[in-house]
Amino acid sequence: MNPLINPYIFGCEGISLSKQERDFFRETKPVGFILFTRNLRDKDQITQLVNALRQTVGYHALVLIDQEGGRVERLTSPIWKTWIPPLEICQKLPLGLAKEAMGIRYQLIASELIALGIDTNCVPLGDIAFAQTHPILKNRCYGTRPEVVSEVARKVADSCLTSGIYPVLKHIPGHGSTRSDSHKTLPVCNKSLEDLKANDFQVFKELNDLSLGMTAHVLYSELDADLPATLSPKIISLIREEIGFKGLLMTDDLTMSALKGDMLSRAERAFNAGCDIILHGNGNMNEMMQVAAAHHVKQPIFDTKAKQLLESRIKPLPIDVELLEERHQEIMDTLTS
Repeated sequence: MNPLINPYIFGCEGISLSKQERDFFRETKPVGFILFTRNLRDKDQITQLVNALRQTVGYHALVLIDQEGGRVERLTSPIWKTWIPPLEICQKLPLGLAKEAMGIRYQLIASELIALGIDTNCVPLGDIAFAQTHPILKNRCYGTRPEVVSEVARKVADSCLTSGIYPVLKHIPGHGSTRSDSHKTLPVCNKSLEDLKANDFQVFKELNDLSLGMTAHVLYSELDADLPATLSPKIISLIREEIGFKGLLMTDDLTMSALKGDMLSRAERAFNAGCDIILHGNGNMNEMMQVAAAHHVKQPIFDTKAKQLLESRIKPLPIDVELLEERHQEIMDTLTS
């Protein structure tokens, strides 16, 4: 792996790269890129964009997307499949069928992503749905109990991996116990450490072997009264030591309004807290330049883990799409029978 590859994941503004973006990405050499709806028009255009991103930097960079199904899906109908929100499936079906349905979902999603050259999906969610969980998150969750969420999340991750897709575990150490939307303001969780260990942390502990994870822009007032998890050395230490997550830990999108300050200070504080990778998604060139200018020391695991990800591609197992679709529909039919 080129030693100059850097711990950033960037977005781009449109459906193709501008000369300025090409020059910037070639110079900064981010470990990956993330795509949003603004970047996606049709299959040929997306494939060309993905190829252009990798050709520009000169290596097989990660290309991420949020394709959860339900409310959060960047690839939409009529070209791509639509899905029932996860919580609706997992609450209405027996656990065994819920796991099977979710496993099939992410095999089929993976087949769509692989066809476009996308190799990383920002799933599974380890967040637990509570009574107070904000609607922006709630029906994206897999259940209301840690043992259920853990089992479904493991099935989701395994289905991604066997299908050639890197999963990203989010939002560590748990976003479900909040009432606010972190895209707009900073959510606060007032749970004690003991409560968090017994519930929210437990899911992430069960999946701490995954290679990629994403922080929560949440203030855990009983653990760090001043800084949200993404910027908190105390919380990142808990993620590493109490939860035991050993993979590459990226920030949730730094452009979200839960965080304050300019992008330079946000990036520097996230690096100083112990995050391995900065995720910046909106494609704003001035902000990306600030992220790239952030003074940081690469976390010790970055080069090793990034090398493993970029050089050891996952070979997808063959699937019968038609058969999987039929089985998924059979399970869905039980919801109305």
